[in-house]
Amino acid sequence: MSKQKSNISIKNKKASFNFELVEKLVAGIVLGGTEIKSIREGKANLADAYCFFIGNELWVSGMNIAEYSHGSYNNHDPGQDRKLLLNKRELRKLKKKSQDKGFTIVATRLFINERGLAKLEIALARGKREYDKRQEIKKRDINRELDRIIR
Repeated sequence: MSKQKSNISIKNKKASFNFELVEKLVAGIVLGGTEIKSIREGKANLADAYCFFIGNELWVSGMNIAEYSHGSYNNHDPGQDRKLLLNKRELRKLKKKSQDKGFTIVATRLFINERGLAKLEIALARGKREYDKRQEIKKRDINRELDRIIR
C-alpha cells in the first residue's frame, strides 16, 4: 500500500480572533474507525472546540466530526468528547499553566501528518478584550487598503 501525501488541514479561525495564543502544542487524538475516515474526507469542525482536564487526562470538547457517509450502525457520535494524547511532562506543564486566571486551552488546527495519523494542534490561550479585537480589525483593514494602493 503506497503512502499518499495528505493535505487535510482544518483550522479554527475564530480561535486567533477571540484569543491571544500564548503557546502551541501538537497532540494525538483517540479516534474510532469511522471518525478518521470522516476527517480524511475533510468533514470536521473546530469552531467551538476547547480542552479540559479530567484527572490527569486532557479531553477535547466541541469538536464536531460528521458521521461517515458509508458508515453503518457502527457510525460514531459526531459531538462526543475525545481524549488527547500527550506525554506526562507536557500534561503537567499544561495543567499548571491553564489553572492560572484567564487562561484556557483551545483547539486551533486538525491535520493528518505524514504517517497518516490525525493530530490536533492546541494552544494555551488568553481571551482578548473587545478593544483588542477592534484594533485587530482596524489593522487588517489598513493593510488591505495598502495592498490595493500598491497594486
